[in-house]
Amino acid sequence: MTQIRKKIRTHLKTLICVICVNLWLIPSVAAQAPEILKVDPPSWWLRSSVNPVRLMIRGRNLQDARVQVSPGLRVVGAPKINERGTYLFVDVQLASAGQRTITITTPKGSARAPFEVLAPLNRAGRFQGFSPADVMYLIMIDRFADGDPSNNGGIYDRKNKFYYHGGDLQGVIDRLPYLKDLGVTAIWLTPWYDNYDQLNQIELKEDKPSTGFHGYNPQDFYAVDEHFGTHAKVRELVDAAHRSGIKIIQDQVMNHTGPYHPWIDDPPTPTWFNGTKARHLKNSFQTWVLHDPRAVESLKRETMDGWFLDFLPDLNQHDPEVSRYLIQNTLWWIGTTGLDGIRMDTWQYVPNSFWREWNRALKREFPNFRVVGEVKDGDVVHTSFFQGGRVRFDGVDSGLDSLLDFPLFYPIRHAFAEGKPIDEIPKTLAKDYLYTNSEILVTLLGGHDDGRFMSEKGATIAGLKLANAFVLTTRGVPQLYYGDEIAMEGGDEPTTRGDFPGGFPGDKRNAFTAAGRTKEEQELFEYIRWLIYRRREFPVLQRGALINLYVAEQQYAYARVLPDTAAIVVFNNDDKAAEVEFDVTRAGLKEGVTILNLQTVNRDVLRGGKMRVSLPKRSVAIFVSWLNKG
Repeated sequence: MTQIRKKIRTHLKTLICVICVNLWLIPSVAAQAPEILKVDPPSWWLRSSVNPVRLMIRGRNLQDARVQVSPGLRVVGAPKINERGTYLFVDVQLASAGQRTITITTPKGSARAPFEVLAPLNRAGRFQGFSPADVMYLIMIDRFADGDPSNNGGIYDRKNKFYYHGGDLQGVIDRLPYLKDLGVTAIWLTPWYDNYDQLNQIELKEDKPSTGFHGYNPQDFYAVDEHFGTHAKVRELVDAAHRSGIKIIQDQVMNHTGPYHPWIDDPPTPTWFNGTKARHLKNSFQTWVLHDPRAVESLKRETMDGWFLDFLPDLNQHDPEVSRYLIQNTLWWIGTTGLDGIRMDTWQYVPNSFWREWNRALKREFPNFRVVGEVKDGDVVHTSFFQGGRVRFDGVDSGLDSLLDFPLFYPIRHAFAEGKPIDEIPKTLAKDYLYTNSEILVTLLGGHDDGRFMSEKGATIAGLKLANAFVLTTRGVPQLYYGDEIAMEGGDEPTTRGDFPGGFPGDKRNAFTAAGRTKEEQELFEYIRWLIYRRREFPVLQRGALINLYVAEQQYAYARVLPDTAAIVVFNNDDKAAEVEFDVTRAGLKEGVTILNLQTVNRDVLRGGKMRVSLPKRSVAIFVSWLNKG
């Protein structure tokens, strides 16, 4: 019996060993079979200016892979595969619309992934661009309105100023009637890219982990953050906005990724980033060197190639695969949703040579499309360098349509919030000749990266009214910041991004309605709304030539002039009443023309080619005259 037991034990050991070896071999073989984790882009449309389309396939065990596609697609050329076998680049030609399949085959097996060929969107009422006829309204998605509480999972806590608060795309859809009533014609939405869905232990705020609620740390350039909605919801928002006569402007990021992007530990090409996580330059933000023909090369490299805030990986647009990926990504968002414009983040930190090709691709596909770039600097000389329409000393015309007018932003704040001399404004406007087109600049008095107007030292409702009167009557495309129409406060980055009252379940009041506003808030809302409607009623306030008529330390008068109409805007920024007199013949106003005061609706007849205006303290008067009509 003992011998039998020994033999049984020996056989069992042998059997167990065989099973173990086979179990070990199975995953080894399986691990060598190809896997497809992601296809970028996931779809494309027929009759596009880009055909074939470059696909970037992320996966595992892609070495020696062959690519096959179902009917309706055709592979063009041989695929390119990185050394680790984790990324494959292949061009596919689109022939007909429908769901298609991409098959990757290696000697170890095959893997499949879907790809959709779309019918092109009808261009009527889409891809419109923006112009001085528009009034733009900036919304930070997470902090505006919560239309779908079911997507509030994950890092959600309205009491924590650095966590998600629940605002989403459905919330914007729900508030379109409010925006239409205010007079808004274009909505700029902060990025809706998918961001890291765990606590960010790299970007600490007040020594604590934060989240990507703001949207500027992309984790996936082809996905919508789950807190905000889906790609279908973006399309729904765009269509609903268009039905309301409102355009949609997407905030995009081409300079960097978020700190947890899969590319960081596994870049698709060796030069995908400028540097690596272990070894990279830190951005020194010496932006003045970017238009210095004698720049210190090390400073320029730090500014262009350094990682933003030392933790946002800097994309290398000189890598042709990076360049093509980013260009296609922008086109995909536009072409699959019907967007009208783009606000581009951190414009100056990306090479002009890339922007030239990027803009050419946009205008080739969407000729009416417009882009506004963020160059956050108060120097007109510096900011104007980045506007397109002219070849600069570097031999490049970037093609950029518009810029956020930060050089004018600071004088607006100084004069109307702090009560400093108003003549700083015309002194800044005097440098408009440095731009190729100052009429398309986006003028603003607030935004998500700056403390709110009402938190400036000395700010008052009267000053906020003056600031809005200026932005809505001067040259350019006026941009409002959500909540400024009800005088929201917030002196630093987290508080300037506060929740709009009434946009979230459980709010004590609803400032989207007149009943939910204080008397002061309602008066301000009605005043801004009145200004917007006057701007719409009188096109001269949108596109008339800007002519200065009177400038003093605390008084400023200017005209907006078209061949048949003139508007006169007169400010008194002083803490006491003032009377000003100035010549208006330069504005085309002749003896005997009728002048209408838009606030009082009083009419007067011009005598002697001059206007005399009496203004209470901290006030503005707006007049309109129909030229050559008496």
